[in-house]
Amino acid sequence: MGRPFAPGDRVLLVDSKRRRHLVTLAEDGAFHSHNGIVEHRAIIGNEEGVTVQTTLGARLVAVRPTLSEYVLKMPRGAQVIYPKDLGQIVMLADVFPGARVLESGIGSGALTATLLRAVGPSGHVLGYELRPDFAERAVRNVEGFLGSGQPLTVEIRDAYEGIDAEDLDRILLDLPEPWRMVKPAESAMRSGGILLAYLPTIGQVMRLREELAGSAFGMVETVEVLQRSWHVDGQSVRPDHRMVAHTGFLTHGRLLASAGRI
Repeated sequence: MGRPFAPGDRVLLVDSKRRRHLVTLAEDGAFHSHNGIVEHRAIIGNEEGVTVQTTLGARLVAVRPTLSEYVLKMPRGAQVIYPKDLGQIVMLADVFPGARVLESGIGSGALTATLLRAVGPSGHVLGYELRPDFAERAVRNVEGFLGSGQPLTVEIRDAYEGIDAEDLDRILLDLPEPWRMVKPAESAMRSGGILLAYLPTIGQVMRLREELAGSAFGMVETVEVLQRSWHVDGQSVRPDHRMVAHTGFLTHGRLLASAGRI
């Protein structure tokens, strides 16, 4: 990260209105916009944070994208989980370095990349995905940000048919019917492991909570994350008119050694 830009690097170009453009640098590449053209060679060899000018005189700041910025700009097939939820998922599921994690429904790979960062090289993420095109895109997106050689295994399979893995630390679900995974999760996880499901509607949450209530999972909670930014300009300080409100509900529970409810 602490090196000059080189061909093949992902770069975020930010204009004066804070619009962000994700590009991959190439020796003979160029970025085109309504504000003019910037040759990639004007960025290559410079340090992160350099300001470059387009052919029309517009100024762009070149930085390496954060994971949050990359998630919002990367190619996608399925709808991605938003950064505001990704951070909370890692905390609620307590995804730690070295953890063995199953992610079912990997979509475009936003959560996958987040989990890989959290488990580190000593951990492992196993992904179940029903659609091969989604799986291929997710792997490309992960490698586009984190590089190749990640501790990731992706299997093309229907998660509702069961879980083959054993002694998992965490199971994260982005599926329309996660209640069908509760019983398989009980057998696939170690005692104390955490199950978390991301769901868009409260009806789905209610069905999942009903299933969890009759299972070995306890300490179950459901939360929703809302994000509101603020306008701060001198003495003019107020909440922004728009916010990132409902995207999904996060329901999580812990597998207990006994069937006692907490």
